[in-house]
Amino acid sequence: MKAETPASGRQADAPILPLQADGLLLHLGAQRVLDGLSLALRAGEWLAIVGPNGAGKSTLLSVLAGLLKPEAGSVRLQGLALAGWPAQARAQQLAWLSQQGEAEGDIAVRDVVRLGRLPRHGLFGAPDAQDEMAVDAALAETESTAYATRRLSALSGGERQRVLLARALAVEAAVLLLDEPTTHLDAPHQRALCRSLQARAAAGVAVVTVLHDLNLALAADRIVVMRQGRIAADGAPADAALRGALTAVFDHAFSIEAVQVAGRARWVAVPDL
Repeated sequence: MKAETPASGRQADAPILPLQADGLLLHLGAQRVLDGLSLALRAGEWLAIVGPNGAGKSTLLSVLAGLLKPEAGSVRLQGLALAGWPAQARAQQLAWLSQQGEAEGDIAVRDVVRLGRLPRHGLFGAPDAQDEMAVDAALAETESTAYATRRLSALSGGERQRVLLARALAVEAAVLLLDEPTTHLDAPHQRALCRSLQARAAAGVAVVTVLHDLNLALAADRIVVMRQGRIAADGAPADAALRGALTAVFDHAFSIEAVQVAGRARWVAVPDL
């Protein structure tokens, strides 16, 4: 697929990005929460968005998902304006998990995860063998298979979060937007999620996560640091300028140190206590 040139509509040779935002401007009340922000998401990459409270991280993700409409600027999915996508087709390309995902009710876990397949077969379509395979894979990936027949009301907060993650993964979308996906997860399941996101990116998916846990964010391929609705830095964890900007926006409450784990370098945030 090639991009259309704005002037002529003819095909250009520029590669198509999974998701691209240009010049986003948005106020919530009197507060400007996105201030001319531009961002390009690449296939095969896990990008973590970090920043202090009120930086605009969750708002940005909502705009990228098409849940909030910016006052100015644009979002393009696979090279086409996000607003121009039919709802079902857009839902096939873009999966979303909100910061406060809905996880209540007397519905069975497997049925919740099956909701991730609705964009494929439609509201009145019946799940087929491929759908069931995707559901099985998502349950296994989030270590939720053991309670697939249980009701949401019988699960812990961490278990419900894993079910919601499984629902998003079951979509098998080219773009995965996750807002605080590690909420309620213990350390082993945080590790499992990070490995899952790395594997998804390696398979060509564009993965975007908003994270408060900086050590988890430092495991991503790329970090975007936000402050007051703008991007303060954008780069890989190994980039010294990125690490400097990251500590600066958090008022130097921590340092970022290199450690050797299993023979390879890792970056970790060390609190300045």
